[in-house]
Amino acid sequence: MNDDRSAELLAGALRGRIRGEVDASVRRRAEYSSDASNYRVRPTVVVFPRGADDVAAVVGCARDNGLSVTARGGGTSVAGNAIGPGIVLDFSRHMTAIRAVDVAARTAIVQPGVVLSDLQRRLRADGLRFGPDPSTQDRCTLGGMIGNNACGPHALAWGRTSDTVRELRVIDGTGARRVLGAGLDAVPGLAGFTTANLAVLRTELGRFERQASGYGLEHLLPERGSSAAKAFVGTEGTCGLLLEAEVALTPVPAATVLTVLGYPDMASAADDVAAVMRCAPIAVEGIDAGLVDVVRAHRGRVPELPRGRGWLFVETAGESAAEASAVAERLAREAGAVDHRIVTDPVAAAALWRIRADGAGLAGRTPDGKPAWPGWEDAAVPPENLGRYLREFDALTAEYEVRGLLYGHIGDGCIHVRLDFPIADAPQRFRSFLFDAAELVVRHGGSLSGEHGDGRARSELLEVMYSPAAITAFAGFKALFDPDDVLNPGVLVAPRPVDTDLRVAGVRPVPTLGFALGDDSGDLSTAVHRCVGIGKCRADTRAAGGFMCPSYLATADEKDSTRGRARVLQEVVRGELDWRASAVSESLDLCLSCKACASDCPAGVDMATYKSETLYRRYRGRLRPVDHYVLGQLPRWLAVAQRFPRLANSLAARPRLRRAGMRLAGIDPRRTAPELAPMPLRRIWRDRGGGASAGEVMLWVDTFTDTFDPANGLAATHLLEQLGYHVTIPAERVCCGLTWISTGQLDGARVRLRATVDALAEHVAGGGLVVGLEPSCTAALRADLPELLPDDPRAEQIAAAVRTLAEFLLEHPDWQPPRRPGETVIVQPHCHQHAVGGFDAERRILAAMGVTVRELAGCCGLAGNFGMQRGHYDVSVAVAENALLPALRTAPQGAIFLADGFSCRTQADQLAGIPGRHLAEYLLGEDPNSAAV
Repeated sequence: MNDDRSAELLAGALRGRIRGEVDASVRRRAEYSSDASNYRVRPTVVVFPRGADDVAAVVGCARDNGLSVTARGGGTSVAGNAIGPGIVLDFSRHMTAIRAVDVAARTAIVQPGVVLSDLQRRLRADGLRFGPDPSTQDRCTLGGMIGNNACGPHALAWGRTSDTVRELRVIDGTGARRVLGAGLDAVPGLAGFTTANLAVLRTELGRFERQASGYGLEHLLPERGSSAAKAFVGTEGTCGLLLEAEVALTPVPAATVLTVLGYPDMASAADDVAAVMRCAPIAVEGIDAGLVDVVRAHRGRVPELPRGRGWLFVETAGESAAEASAVAERLAREAGAVDHRIVTDPVAAAALWRIRADGAGLAGRTPDGKPAWPGWEDAAVPPENLGRYLREFDALTAEYEVRGLLYGHIGDGCIHVRLDFPIADAPQRFRSFLFDAAELVVRHGGSLSGEHGDGRARSELLEVMYSPAAITAFAGFKALFDPDDVLNPGVLVAPRPVDTDLRVAGVRPVPTLGFALGDDSGDLSTAVHRCVGIGKCRADTRAAGGFMCPSYLATADEKDSTRGRARVLQEVVRGELDWRASAVSESLDLCLSCKACASDCPAGVDMATYKSETLYRRYRGRLRPVDHYVLGQLPRWLAVAQRFPRLANSLAARPRLRRAGMRLAGIDPRRTAPELAPMPLRRIWRDRGGGASAGEVMLWVDTFTDTFDPANGLAATHLLEQLGYHVTIPAERVCCGLTWISTGQLDGARVRLRATVDALAEHVAGGGLVVGLEPSCTAALRADLPELLPDDPRAEQIAAAVRTLAEFLLEHPDWQPPRRPGETVIVQPHCHQHAVGGFDAERRILAAMGVTVRELAGCCGLAGNFGMQRGHYDVSVAVAENALLPALRTAPQGAIFLADGFSCRTQADQLAGIPGRHLAEYLLGEDPNSAAV
């Protein structure tokens, strides 16, 4: 019987025994085949349990069928702790309750699927927090943190996860339910085991704070509290499945100050840790200059840092701002840094901390763009040995000719690094390096892992770090909980080899057929493997201005995350799935092509481009869905409709006719057709005498401005003329090809882009700029044009000459926007603009106008053709509910909705009955038609 058939039979058996969802589809198994590590293990089935009874039933079914069970939370494990060949239990969908918070006792009771940042938000009003705070806190779960004994920057002051645990409810590998707390009686044989292994537990474990490798059996010792609960923390799902946890909380400091210390390099910074620690900081983080350079390349700029090539970010706390600042000033005096910066402004401090928070993803690429991988990711040594260790580690990486970006928890000796191992071509060299690195860290008294656990990445290396007696003790401890090795086999005990199941080993290049993918050497395989699985696409980052990933925010399904889609495409490029497989279609169906991942994903995954490339391969030379011909070639049909605008509007206004026509066109009949303008912009322009004569600035007349909102084009023209410019437009009707691109009709897109290049080349060659009004079209000219016409040097020149209206205006220092104090603006930045050019220019103009601004983050939900396509309406509305619709419902009386994107204005109008204005119209402050003709 084949694997797929066996998986379906197992799924059927499980569905009859549990309330949660069971999924054995090829697509789902691909999505859960990897976490944030280097490894790929396809599960047999994925289960989303709704409670303890479901978990118990899964363990029983696994035992009956000789299968393993692996627990998974946010899937952010970089060591391969959260993947397995049998049943994967995803706790993050349903088991997400915060059961209770006892403010007086400073404790909380949580289910394993609770996301850390959700818990922190719940505690904020009570002045409390959970101490450990890894950089993935906006998507990692408490169950995962307990599984690998997570730490984060503030573990220095508030301890590791093991320090917070009071009581755990678990199901072990035999199916027994246990309550673990202080004492050893909850597990039969545990007290005797402890007595028999006292020597090993006292001499090899718990030697320094960041010794995270192996089991934390030191907590079994009487002098350490004899806590079965604390010993269970860090077992990586190999001993039991967590049902509920009671954890201790800590008060939020009254005031904190960030001091950034600059050093010649990271090793010099590490040498200074003792002096820094004398000031009792609550966090000490280190960042190498290489990582800052990558952040700068990815973000465009970074906050000001003091002189140096290695920095310590040191946070001090006090009962008042003055007290915290006084400690910071003392630190600056006593530290051996070459330069420093004391930051008291919380906003400025948050911007600096963001460099560190993005490190996990950005470190996935070296400064020269090569993929860098975890594996030797978070080793730790006692802080007093760290400087020497770093210098020898630098020599080791030079010997192996690998590079990486260093950052980490310098205060307690833990260093993160990803290295550009040639895993795909030389996994044996990868293996050899890991063993040499293990011997190096052991020579310095350190631990293979400082916080992420061992997983598949380091479990085999435990024999380098520990004696045979300790290895035997680990096996004995697991046997008390899981004698039949049902839970997460191959991890910690009887480990799988570190070079087995590597995701990219043996993967061949897949030359692109559509986009150039220059940053990935034209290799689609390299591009989709940019996704290292850190899962930022699963986080709700709207509070920080993020836009990724709108469909996941609406559905909370891994299928609709950028990571889930990347995992499916990784199966395609390795030959496990066909481009035309239903699993691929299902995976990409709810991708809005918003492009937000291109900027918000630290690894630079651009799913909109990969989706377009996939659709191109799927339908090349074949019939397409009807909406591809209608919506995907919309400018062509609008050019016809423009000739008869009254007739077209009249027909669209007849409900039955409109609904029938939309069904035939593959459009959801609940949508209405936007009304055509009585006269397109190009015709108005011709009548006003603008013509196509040579001029100093060219206005890009996109299809949507031309057809639906010519007033925006006229308003922009007047603003440019007020600056003294003679404004021209392209002589011929040209198009950026965006609708062809989003539906994967790349041959048609290239035809239109070549015409565009021909129309703009002379103007740009003469030093002229091109001003765009529709953000999606402007983004297409900047980003897609050079990708689709890489052999035409004019494409790059034109892309560099394109400006948004706001950017163009701000390039003129004498221009001042009109003042509008007292007005309130609800502004929706366009996703494509957020991803490609950013919204900073518009933000600066609105600030100069003196208006009160409520800036939305996240997609409007229409996203060009997406929200119009049949089958997408409900998700489109759900995405709009992420930010747009709540903001419009709660807008103060008289507030103005500002959106440059035609899709954003259309969505607001159709779903909320609120028309939007373009920035050009808002700046002009008058009806441009009154002065136009």
